[in-house]
Amino acid sequence: MDSQNLTAIVLGIVEGLTEFLPVSSTGHLLLATTLLGYDLNDWAVFNIVIQLPAILAVVVVYRRTFVDAATGAWRREPAALHFVRNVLIAFIPAAVLGALLKKKIDVLLTSPTVVAVALIVGGLAILIIERTAKQRRYQPVSAVPATRALLIGVMQCLAMVPGVSRAGATIMGALALGENRKTAAEFSFFLAVPTMMGATAKQLWDNRHALASHAGPVGLTQIMIGSVVSFVVALVVIRLFIGYVSRHGFVPFAVYRIALGSIALVWLLRA
Repeated sequence: MDSQNLTAIVLGIVEGLTEFLPVSSTGHLLLATTLLGYDLNDWAVFNIVIQLPAILAVVVVYRRTFVDAATGAWRREPAALHFVRNVLIAFIPAAVLGALLKKKIDVLLTSPTVVAVALIVGGLAILIIERTAKQRRYQPVSAVPATRALLIGVMQCLAMVPGVSRAGATIMGALALGENRKTAAEFSFFLAVPTMMGATAKQLWDNRHALASHAGPVGLTQIMIGSVVSFVVALVVIRLFIGYVSRHGFVPFAVYRIALGSIALVWLLRA
């Protein structure tokens, strides 16, 4: 098999495994690309675009929720309107800051060292929040107050630093605000849909000419392979994640982040 296609499969697996876990999919993709010996700039668009199929896995798994929200909003049902309101309110901060800080974010996206440090800091934050946060009983995303939804959206902005983790920032933000683990995880899943669709659409538009002309070592073939793999793997992860964190919490992910970040930092400093 062509080495580029094999790399696309590996990175697709990494994306599908990590997108919904509080361990930073972007950080893992940057570290994996670097470890495999590739130029991060060559794989930058690929690493962004293959996040969309993983996000679409949420739509498949929670299709009943999305259908009910759409039909309910059309009928002006309060629960459906509140669901849509909360997701949109939480989406706005990242959309605004992402547009304003795009150039600075693009610079960070080429720094494996930033990823390693963010993994460690994020792991420590998870340990603190898990130990101190007081959880409410489970409630659906539609029942979360609008002000709390906005604050969760503000927390998502921390994920603009690679290695922080979009899922980690939103889930830990929700937990710190007193939400149940299941509520926090589901809110993170639903918020990922508009956030990552917007980010992917922007990347595709900005790089449309290069993709159409097959310029560079990574083309549409690799993107398609990586997309299919990330979608399939994400389907499995989503179905298992809620049950796991409801029983065991997030401490294992914190330990993993700290260990991986420490190993990566030592490796990068010695390289």
